[in-house]
Amino acid sequence: MANPLDTDAGSELFAGYEADLRLVQADLNQKLDQIPEQAGEPRKASIRQAEHALEEANELLGQMRLEKQNIPSSARAKVNQRFRNFESDVDACKRKLKSFSDDRAALFGDRYTDNPASDVQLEQRQQLLSGTDRLGRSSDRLRESQRIANETEQIGAGTLADLAAQRTVIEHTRGTLLESEGYVDRSVKTLRTMARRMMTNRMVTIAIITVLAILIITVIVSKFL
Repeated sequence: MANPLDTDAGSELFAGYEADLRLVQADLNQKLDQIPEQAGEPRKASIRQAEHALEEANELLGQMRLEKQNIPSSARAKVNQRFRNFESDVDACKRKLKSFSDDRAALFGDRYTDNPASDVQLEQRQQLLSGTDRLGRSSDRLRESQRIANETEQIGAGTLADLAAQRTVIEHTRGTLLESEGYVDRSVKTLRTMARRMMTNRMVTIAIITVLAILIITVIVSKFL
């Protein structure tokens, strides 16, 4: 069997697939252990259930194969080893299930004969049952895909609503900045006006002082003449 789960060596998503695969493997092994003790319809039902579990295991392996590419290189070696162990376990279950499916005497019970025509009919019936089972699983996957699509649509709608709210905030902030810029411009103009007035007042003051000084000097000079 594969090594114990090591969450430090893989992503959380990979670890989730790994845990799911362990459960599917346990269910698959339990069904495979029951098949040798059965015959006829019960055996065929168990084989179909095992086939369904095997298909689910292969789907999980496919998901794990994709996810392990996202794991850092430093941890990928341990993950690859666990993944190869899982593949080996699933392949062993596949071969075991095939051996049970090929045992027609046990599969069809007393109805099994060496008559080719009967064999063809039984094979066709088995294929029909297998096709029905696959159709049921396909319907389940379709419903699951529809559920995921609905959830994705809801998430997308929520994201669009958040973006709209953020756009409103940005526009409001932009308006506030423009208004603040207007206040700054008016403040700069006011400061410039005040500076010009202060310069004018200083020049007037200097002029007055100069005139007074001239008058004082004139008066003093006139007294000595």
